[in-house]
Amino acid sequence: MESKQEFRSKGKEILKRLSPDQRGNIIEQIHFHVFESDWWKHASTIGITISNEIELDTKPIIQQAWRENKTVTVPKCFPKEDNKMVFYKFSDYSILETVYSGLQEPDIRKTVAVEQCDIDLMFVPGLMFDKRGYRIGYGGGYYDRYLRGFQGITVSIATSHQIVERVPHDDYDIPVNHIISESGAVF
Repeated sequence: MESKQEFRSKGKEILKRLSPDQRGNIIEQIHFHVFESDWWKHASTIGITISNEIELDTKPIIQQAWRENKTVTVPKCFPKEDNKMVFYKFSDYSILETVYSGLQEPDIRKTVAVEQCDIDLMFVPGLMFDKRGYRIGYGGGYYDRYLRGFQGITVSIATSHQIVERVPHDDYDIPVNHIISESGAVF
Protein backbone atom coordinates (compact mmCIF):
# COMPACT_ATOMS: atom_id res chain seq x y z
CA MET A 1 0.00 0.00 0.00
CA GLU A 2 1.15 3.52 -0.71
CA SER A 3 2.43 5.62 2.19
CA LYS A 4 0.48 8.45 3.80
CA GLN A 5 2.82 10.92 2.09
CA GLU A 6 2.13 9.35 -1.33
CA PHE A 7 -1.63 9.57 -0.68
CA ARG A 8 -1.19 13.17 0.50
CA SER A 9 0.56 14.08 -2.77
CA LYS A 10 -2.06 12.22 -4.81
CA GLY A 11 -4.91 14.09 -3.07
CA LYS A 12 -3.30 17.47 -3.70
CA GLU A 13 -2.79 16.55 -7.35
CA ILE A 14 -6.44 15.48 -7.75
CA LEU A 15 -7.64 18.81 -6.36
CA LYS A 16 -5.18 20.88 -8.42
CA ARG A 17 -6.25 19.16 -11.66
CA LEU A 18 -9.92 20.13 -11.31
CA SER A 19 -10.92 22.73 -13.85
CA PRO A 20 -12.85 25.74 -12.51
CA ASP A 21 -16.06 24.36 -14.08
CA GLN A 22 -15.53 20.86 -12.64
CA ARG A 23 -14.74 22.33 -9.23
CA GLY A 24 -17.83 24.56 -9.31
CA ASN A 25 -20.15 21.70 -10.27
CA ILE A 26 -18.69 19.33 -7.67
CA ILE A 27 -18.91 21.92 -4.91
CA GLU A 28 -22.49 22.81 -5.79
CA GLN A 29 -23.56 19.15 -5.68
CA ILE A 30 -21.72 18.47 -2.41
CA HIS A 31 -23.27 21.49 -0.75
CA PHE A 32 -26.74 20.39 -1.88
CA HIS A 33 -26.21 16.98 -0.22
CA VAL A 34 -24.83 18.57 2.95
CA PHE A 35 -27.76 20.98 3.34
CA GLU A 36 -30.31 18.20 2.79
CA SER A 37 -28.82 15.96 5.47
CA ASP A 38 -30.50 15.46 8.85
CA TRP A 39 -27.26 16.09 10.71
CA TRP A 40 -26.97 19.51 9.06
CA LYS A 41 -30.59 20.36 9.79
CA HIS A 42 -30.24 19.42 13.48
CA ALA A 43 -26.88 21.09 14.11
CA SER A 44 -26.87 24.45 15.85
CA THR A 45 -23.08 24.90 16.08
CA ILE A 46 -20.64 23.78 13.39
CA GLY A 47 -16.86 23.58 13.28
CA ILE A 48 -15.27 24.17 9.88
CA THR A 49 -11.99 25.34 8.38
CA ILE A 50 -11.52 28.25 6.03
CA SER A 51 -10.58 26.39 2.85
CA ASN A 52 -7.31 27.13 1.09
CA GLU A 53 -7.01 27.63 -2.67
CA ILE A 54 -6.79 23.93 -3.59
CA GLU A 55 -9.42 22.60 -1.19
CA LEU A 56 -13.12 22.39 -1.94
CA ASP A 57 -14.63 25.75 -0.99
CA THR A 58 -16.15 25.90 2.50
CA LYS A 59 -17.38 29.50 2.23
CA PRO A 60 -20.85 28.52 0.91
CA ILE A 61 -21.27 26.18 3.90
CA ILE A 62 -20.29 28.97 6.28
CA GLN A 63 -22.64 31.45 4.59
CA GLN A 64 -25.54 28.97 4.63
CA ALA A 65 -24.93 28.33 8.33
CA TRP A 66 -25.08 32.07 9.00
CA ARG A 67 -28.32 32.36 6.98
CA GLU A 68 -29.78 29.58 9.14
CA ASN A 69 -28.58 31.30 12.33
CA LYS A 70 -26.19 28.49 13.18
CA THR A 71 -23.11 29.31 15.22
CA VAL A 72 -19.97 28.87 13.11
CA THR A 73 -16.61 28.08 14.69
CA VAL A 74 -13.20 27.90 13.02
CA PRO A 75 -9.95 26.42 14.33
CA LYS A 76 -6.77 28.06 15.53
CA CYS A 77 -3.71 25.80 15.68
CA PHE A 78 -1.10 26.19 18.39
CA PRO A 79 2.01 24.36 17.16
CA LYS A 80 4.07 25.52 20.14
CA GLU A 81 1.52 24.09 22.58
CA ASP A 82 1.68 20.40 21.68
CA ASN A 83 -0.07 21.03 18.35
CA LYS A 84 -3.25 21.94 20.18
CA MET A 85 -6.28 23.17 18.23
CA VAL A 86 -9.05 25.40 19.63
CA PHE A 87 -12.22 26.49 17.84
CA TYR A 88 -13.36 30.12 17.98
CA LYS A 89 -16.66 31.78 17.15
CA PHE A 90 -16.64 33.06 13.58
CA SER A 91 -19.27 35.62 12.61
CA ASP A 92 -17.28 37.94 10.36
CA TYR A 93 -14.32 37.57 7.99
CA SER A 94 -12.63 40.56 9.62
CA ILE A 95 -11.57 38.39 12.58
CA LEU A 96 -9.31 36.26 10.36
CA GLU A 97 -5.55 36.56 10.05
CA THR A 98 -3.21 34.85 7.62
CA VAL A 99 -0.76 32.53 9.37
CA TYR A 100 1.78 29.91 8.22
CA SER A 101 1.34 28.36 4.75
CA GLY A 102 -1.23 31.04 3.87
CA LEU A 103 -3.86 29.51 6.18
CA GLN A 104 -6.57 31.76 7.52
CA GLU A 105 -7.30 31.40 11.22
CA PRO A 106 -9.14 33.51 13.78
CA ASP A 107 -7.30 36.32 15.52
CA ILE A 108 -8.03 35.22 19.09
CA ARG A 109 -8.01 38.83 20.30
CA LYS A 110 -11.16 39.47 18.22
CA THR A 111 -13.34 36.49 19.18
CA VAL A 112 -14.08 33.91 21.87
CA ALA A 113 -13.25 30.22 22.21
CA VAL A 114 -16.05 27.65 21.93
CA GLU A 115 -15.96 24.50 24.03
CA GLN A 116 -15.65 21.21 22.17
CA CYS A 117 -18.86 19.91 23.79
CA ASP A 118 -20.81 22.83 22.27
CA ILE A 119 -20.01 21.88 18.66
CA ASP A 120 -22.65 19.58 17.12
CA LEU A 121 -21.18 19.08 13.66
CA MET A 122 -17.51 19.09 12.68
CA PHE A 123 -16.34 19.37 9.07
CA VAL A 124 -13.00 17.56 8.99
CA PRO A 125 -10.62 18.44 6.14
CA GLY A 126 -8.54 15.89 4.28
CA LEU A 127 -6.85 15.04 1.02
CA MET A 128 -7.75 11.37 0.56
CA PHE A 129 -10.40 9.20 2.20
CA ASP A 130 -11.46 5.60 2.38
CA LYS A 131 -14.86 3.99 2.62
CA ARG A 132 -14.43 3.37 6.36
CA GLY A 133 -14.04 7.08 7.13
CA TYR A 134 -10.28 7.15 7.54
CA ARG A 135 -8.58 10.13 5.95
CA ILE A 136 -5.20 11.43 4.98
CA GLY A 137 -4.87 15.00 6.14
CA TYR A 138 -1.97 17.40 5.93
CA GLY A 139 0.13 15.51 8.46
CA GLY A 140 -0.03 17.73 11.54
CA GLY A 141 -2.33 15.43 13.51
CA TYR A 142 -4.37 18.37 14.83
CA TYR A 143 -7.77 16.87 14.02
CA ASP A 144 -6.95 13.37 15.29
CA ARG A 145 -5.93 14.86 18.64
CA TYR A 146 -8.98 17.15 18.75
CA LEU A 147 -11.47 14.45 17.76
CA ARG A 148 -10.41 12.02 20.51
CA GLY A 149 -12.91 13.56 22.91
CA PHE A 150 -15.39 14.91 20.36
CA GLN A 151 -18.98 13.73 20.86
CA GLY A 152 -20.65 15.42 17.87
CA ILE A 153 -21.00 14.27 14.27
CA THR A 154 -17.99 14.41 11.96
CA VAL A 155 -18.19 14.81 8.20
CA SER A 156 -15.73 15.37 5.38
CA ILE A 157 -16.45 16.72 1.92
CA ALA A 158 -14.54 15.23 -1.02
CA THR A 159 -14.75 14.55 -4.72
CA SER A 160 -15.37 10.94 -5.63
CA HIS A 161 -11.77 10.92 -6.99
CA GLN A 162 -10.45 11.47 -3.46
CA ILE A 163 -12.21 8.37 -2.11
CA VAL A 164 -10.42 5.02 -2.40
CA GLU A 165 -10.99 1.56 -0.97
CA ARG A 166 -8.35 1.93 1.78
CA VAL A 167 -5.87 4.50 3.04
CA PRO A 168 -3.18 3.69 5.59
CA HIS A 169 -4.07 4.60 9.15
CA ASP A 170 -2.53 4.36 12.58
CA ASP A 171 -4.13 3.44 15.89
CA TYR A 172 -4.49 7.12 16.82
CA ASP A 173 -6.31 8.06 13.57
CA ILE A 174 -9.99 8.84 14.08
CA PRO A 175 -12.39 8.06 11.19
CA VAL A 176 -15.17 10.50 10.31
CA ASN A 177 -18.85 9.54 10.60
CA HIS A 178 -19.78 10.65 7.05
CA ILE A 179 -18.15 11.53 3.75
CA ILE A 180 -20.15 13.55 1.24
CA SER A 181 -19.12 13.60 -2.41
CA GLU A 182 -20.83 15.05 -5.47
CA SER A 183 -22.80 11.76 -5.66
CA GLY A 184 -24.12 12.09 -2.11
CA ALA A 185 -23.27 10.35 1.13
CA VAL A 186 -20.59 7.68 0.78
CA PHE A 187 -21.74 6.45 4.21
